[in-house]
Amino acid sequence: MKKLWQLLIMSILATLLLVGCNGEEAAPVENSTDDTQQEATVEETAFPLTMTDVVGNEITLEEAPKTIVSMIPSNTEILFGLGLNAEIVGVNDYDNYPAEALEKEKIGGQEFNVEKIVAMNPDIVFAHESMIGVGEAGLQQIRDAGVEVFVVKNAADFNETYTTIEEIGRATGKLPEAQQIIEDMKAKVEEVKEKVASVETKKTVFVENSDVPDIYTAGNGTFMQEMFDMINAENIAADQEGWFKIEPEEIVSRNPDVMIISYSYVDDIINKVKARDGFDSVTAVKNDAVVQVDENLVSRTGPRLGEALEAIAKAVYPEVFSE
Repeated sequence: MKKLWQLLIMSILATLLLVGCNGEEAAPVENSTDDTQQEATVEETAFPLTMTDVVGNEITLEEAPKTIVSMIPSNTEILFGLGLNAEIVGVNDYDNYPAEALEKEKIGGQEFNVEKIVAMNPDIVFAHESMIGVGEAGLQQIRDAGVEVFVVKNAADFNETYTTIEEIGRATGKLPEAQQIIEDMKAKVEEVKEKVASVETKKTVFVENSDVPDIYTAGNGTFMQEMFDMINAENIAADQEGWFKIEPEEIVSRNPDVMIISYSYVDDIINKVKARDGFDSVTAVKNDAVVQVDENLVSRTGPRLGEALEAIAKAVYPEVFSE
């Protein structure tokens, strides 16, 4: 059941990462942070602090929170990255990074335990835009119990991820740490882009995040497409928008140079992909360029996104990184 749940969440989160929209087909939300905001000073985090989250909910914090509940893995990775291990009292059931997250009290997954969260008496709960709809009633119950809930935007690209990190850093009194994380991420992105800049012939790439019979891939306007653009690779599925279902025969017809598998719920998936009917004619299979990447690394919009970009780049252009 856990593996099936992880697949469901991966599919939901992947769909939610479409540029310019969320899982509810809402109107585009503009990125609210520019370079000037990225250079914010420590004084801007002075408390009391009032902030408005992505759903328009206003919260006021009298001081930096001493107890925090994180409701989704990307938030958790950001909070730990900010050095808030001691303050984190509750996390999502499926939080697995960093290792310290496994030691924290669990509050549930998509169906979270409202009573348990309230009993923890946190100073703030960091929810996520992807929870709106299925989890809004529960979030309101938490608010009604007197707990501050801040709904973090579902970042649709690298810039919005930087904004999210800065926002969480400001809310927790850790703005300098947030800015350092952002600087390090940007440095890693530039390092990767510099390495692939020497590529003269673009490789064609296909990514799938679920197995047959329902293979889903990333089209144009997705986080994955942004990463392909950054590393100078051509997405064979870029002629369609968002994440969509694709038939095996279509993959064979489009004949990618590289296939990236971004899930692990199927044992021995690389060999199973290679053994699909007709796939022996695909260039990626013939050249042993079917590569599995860590789905958590490449799907969570947090401090490790630079590493995710590097993992994708190494999968597509291993020769560049072996030099």
